Amino acid sequence: MKYAWLAIFSLTLLWSGIRPHDYPTWALEVAPAVIGFILLVVTRHSFPLTPLLYSLILLHCVVLMVGGHYTYARVPLVEELNPLFGWERNNYDKLGHFMQGFVPAILAREILIRKAVVSSPGWRNLFIISVCLGFSAFYELLEWAVAIAAGASSEAFLATQGYEWDTQSDMAMALLGCVAALLLLPGTHDRQLGKLADSR
Repeated sequence: MKYAWLAIFSLTLLWSGIRPHDYPTWALEVAPAVIGFILLVVTRHSFPLTPLLYSLILLHCVVLMVGGHYTYARVPLVEELNPLFGWERNNYDKLGHFMQGFVPAILAREILIRKAVVSSPGWRNLFIISVCLGFSAFYELLEWAVAIAAGASSEAFLATQGYEWDTQSDMAMALLGCVAALLLLPGTHDRQLGKLADSR
């Protein structure tokens, strides 16, 4: 699995960097994936993750790299879906923000369980939701800072496409992703956490 993960990540990153829509936006969009990869390499022995979480992180990286290649407002597949669903904008960025809640929810859950930070499942879920929303809000503030620094050239990175509620809907999608992960994946995640604990 490790080599398949590395192959998918590397090939997608290479493809993403070949003649993207524009290189500054590409660098901004793929930077979180590259930083995440470096952190995974650094912690692979001291804090190895469950296969589920490694897979989710890879999927999130692919979403980031595809968005970086085309920019989020120009991903062709989603453009083709617009007439079918009656969309007036390219909604690929909403997938990105959904993943921004979905994947960190399982990451936070794994850390909290393995480090025994919060024992009650209810309080743990509340903490996870708060962390995911906090991270989503931080990312929106980061986008705002980039927009101020870059001026008009930041439009491709922001991908607002003229939608006045873009920031709020981005955070709502992250919340939806977080809640979906907490509803759908705990059973599989708990089984893999048990296997990981047995192997260490």
